[in-house]
Amino acid sequence: MDERKGIVTMKGNPLTLIGKELQVGDPAPDFEILGNDLSSVKLSSFKGKVTVISSVPSLDTSVCDMETRRFNEEAGELDENVQILTISMDLPFAQKRWCGAAGVNRVITLSDHRDASFGTAYGVLIKELRLLSRAVFVLDREGMIRYIQIVKEISDEPDYDAVLKAVNRLI
Repeated sequence: MDERKGIVTMKGNPLTLIGKELQVGDPAPDFEILGNDLSSVKLSSFKGKVTVISSVPSLDTSVCDMETRRFNEEAGELDENVQILTISMDLPFAQKRWCGAAGVNRVITLSDHRDASFGTAYGVLIKELRLLSRAVFVLDREGMIRYIQIVKEISDEPDYDAVLKAVNRLI
């Protein structure tokens, strides 16, 4: 398995990402993770929609909370053929509880805790923490990666404007 050190940091300290580095133009790797109801969810089930994948370390942190709430707000303004997913290593039960408390109902939260299928396929699994790095991938309707943003410092928010610009180019 590929390892890349220093792509992301936590409080300025370099971390190691596990998995292959993806590029714009690559087909988005499929993965199998868990929904909040413990059902199996595959990326392929969203084919035909522009899909935004936001990976976060944990919904129970302030930046991940703000990011997911922001994407939930933005989802209400986007075309119905756009789906936003937030993936973390949080347990599905915690994600469901968090969504209910936060009023998040437009973003689908998914858990990669079982085997890090998404994290390793997308090269965003943090070796030292077994958490996902903060990153955003935008996929077109055919499942091709059209935009990637790996946030250097995991405590920083992504550039929402750049993500939305990439989404709007595809709808």
